[in-house]
Amino acid sequence: MGSMMRGMQSFFGDPAGRSLLALAAVVIAIGTVFYRFVEDLLWLDSLYFSVITLTTVGYGDISPTTNAGKIFTMGYVLVGIGIFVTLVTEIGAHLVDARNERKPGL
Repeated sequence: MGSMMRGMQSFFGDPAGRSLLALAAVVIAIGTVFYRFVEDLLWLDSLYFSVITLTTVGYGDISPTTNAGKIFTMGYVLVGIGIFVTLVTEIGAHLVDARNERKPGL
């Protein structure tokens, strides 16, 4: 547990990590606002759909119904998934580095 905390502290202490996290939050916010006004979803449903879409879970309970929503979602997925994969990779790298600091000889 200690190495996990050190890894997260390292990630949040890294300006690139914080920037990446901020970028991910902005992408989710953009999707949330878009789906709220274009697809006329409730705020919570818009946030839910944004997160579910970008994490590729896609339960299928909500989907875009307008042409604008479908077009936006295609671009949103292509850009957003790349950002989220990079974010998860960066967090993982910090966690692995923190864990390896404890192991002598690595």
